[in-house]
Amino acid sequence: MTEEWVPCSDGARDRDDSLVGTGSHGDRWFLVENQAAWGRHALLDPPFDQTLGRALVHRIEAAGIRPLAVRRPGRRTTQVGTRWALVDSRPGRESIRWGNVDRTSDLLDVPLDGSAGEPSDRPVFAVCAHGRHDRCCAVRGRAVAARLASAYPEETWECSHLGGDRFAGTMVLLPHGLYYGWVDDGDAVTVADAYLDGRVEPRFLRGRSAYSHPVQAAQHFARAALGDDHLDAFPPLGEHRTADGSSVRLDAPDGPVTVGLVETSSAPLLSTCTATQALPVRQWALGGMER
Repeated sequence: MTEEWVPCSDGARDRDDSLVGTGSHGDRWFLVENQAAWGRHALLDPPFDQTLGRALVHRIEAAGIRPLAVRRPGRRTTQVGTRWALVDSRPGRESIRWGNVDRTSDLLDVPLDGSAGEPSDRPVFAVCAHGRHDRCCAVRGRAVAARLASAYPEETWECSHLGGDRFAGTMVLLPHGLYYGWVDDGDAVTVADAYLDGRVEPRFLRGRSAYSHPVQAAQHFARAALGDDHLDAFPPLGEHRTADGSSVRLDAPDGPVTVGLVETSSAPLLSTCTATQALPVRQWALGGMER
């Protein structure tokens, strides 16, 4: 008898997988509007042909920027022109600049140095709803996006693959690059409210995109121990590898905090709905904390 298939996000909840230190890297982002239905690769589908899409993605990634397709939640609408946004998530440089092109091919000429577009102080709440990449993102993500859009219609977008499918519904709050997972288990609006108030919601926070996985994990344990949920709390002062993991030094109001992390591997698991081979994933545990 074959084992019954279980959606990856259901399996992760059953195992109580850890969200800590699981946010993928992203110092800067280039958002491209595509209101059409997405295939597995959202920037290779109409209105993008594969040649244009590949050239665009290659150009963006070659500049060290992460490409992301975005669209408004709900019914697909006719797209006139193409909106784009260049986002900087590096601490102290957080910014969003929006622009628009008449033809998608004009995206290849948009400067990626921050000199184009209009600056905006309105954040972007990007919820992964890339169903052709992983069905959990469609089922859970679209519900999250709809709920969030009811409170923040201008800030909310569905987006293409963010990573961490097993943590669906997932979202990233820009420009700060805060990754959240399992937000459909709580209230995405509450998470967004906290962000606008300069705070994080530790229960669902995976990490900040500009920081390494050890720094993300160290900040989680420091917040849990010291109770500071401010967005910019515990900036990293340094990190280095140790015999069993990492040591991360964080700044704090009462003096630096050094967090020792133990790196372990999970039991083999299926991390996406399309995965065919169970593999272990990296996990972080608190080894110690010194003030």
